[in-house]
Amino acid sequence: MSNIWINIQVITIVFLLLLLLIALSNTRSFRRLGDYPAPSRFPRVSILLPARNEERNIAACVRSLLAQDYPDFEVIVIDDESTDRTWEVLGRLTKENKSLKIRKGEPLPSGWIGKHWACNQLVGVASGELLLFTDADTRHHPNTLREAVAAFEAEEADFLTALPREEAKSLGEKLTIPVMSFGINSFLPVGFAHRTRLSAFCLAVGQFMLFRRKAYEKIGGYEAVKQKVLDDVWFGRMIKSHGLRWRIVDAGNYITCRMYNNMQEVSHGFSKNLYATFGNNLLVYIPVWLWLTTVFILPVFVLGLAITGVGVSETSVVLALITVGCSIILWGITHLRFHYPLYLTLLYPVIVFLWVLMAARSMVMTIAGKNTWKGRTLNIKVKPVEESEGVEEARTP
Repeated sequence: MSNIWINIQVITIVFLLLLLLIALSNTRSFRRLGDYPAPSRFPRVSILLPARNEERNIAACVRSLLAQDYPDFEVIVIDDESTDRTWEVLGRLTKENKSLKIRKGEPLPSGWIGKHWACNQLVGVASGELLLFTDADTRHHPNTLREAVAAFEAEEADFLTALPREEAKSLGEKLTIPVMSFGINSFLPVGFAHRTRLSAFCLAVGQFMLFRRKAYEKIGGYEAVKQKVLDDVWFGRMIKSHGLRWRIVDAGNYITCRMYNNMQEVSHGFSKNLYATFGNNLLVYIPVWLWLTTVFILPVFVLGLAITGVGVSETSVVLALITVGCSIILWGITHLRFHYPLYLTLLYPVIVFLWVLMAARSMVMTIAGKNTWKGRTLNIKVKPVEESEGVEEARTP
């Protein structure tokens, strides 16, 4: 048993060294908005914003979008059957800026997820050559659109997604939100992902998705993902599978997003889609989280046992120290790049533990059919593992 554990520790170190290689390579490959030359042309862009119960966020977001320093764009917002004062706020915003276009969303039909249905309606009234989908909890620098189009044109992209600066203010947010940036920066070799057509090396961030309209139509648009919780992930895969050009950039200097305001909101928010990230596949989901526990939590536990005098071999202690050291460097790279407090680096075992708990909650809530989001119930059809994910969304009574 001792030899088996030693072998697992060695494999863990090799795994971490691979992640370190990816993170270091991304310092060059994962380019930032603002690093690209000015575009030679400025195609018309339709900025499309779905909003459901967003009275807290909508005004600041829309004002930041209307303030874009770009010669040819439109902003269209759809109120997706909000039950708060979202529509009232939008009405006031149209008085401030006559160019803002607002729409009342049509009732949600069967077989559609609510946000996807809202986005589908937005496309129907958009006139742009490029389509930009963003979220109400984002805030945009006035040069965001200009720099995004510069990147889009320079990369000759069909679909450009951008990672905003994910804000974390409360302790609960600081212990959870940075994992999104960590996952992208440490697990996705961006340079290789751009070159390969393998859809496994692809992701998208729903907070900023810029499509060439022809590419959007070619892959079937939101009609093709109407039952997929993770529309952004599926869009990335579909773009690649159709032989189109996908790119991802770091937009932390131009876009900010505060997804949630406390630990309760974080847990509820990620519970709705964490299990779906792995295709609702138990045979993948459980091993992945067990492995992450082995990599980031068990070495700390081994060192704790050694400190308390429990019999742990010297070899195991040394390997655990190497593992912890590699983990600190890896997490430190993310926290430095994305401007999170460095003390969080030392709390990485706590961060991973919290995500393991959220992963378990997501799995249980999804299988039990109790996942809800903004007053609607996500009824996820858990199919055999070899089949793809299916989702419906229905109103709660």
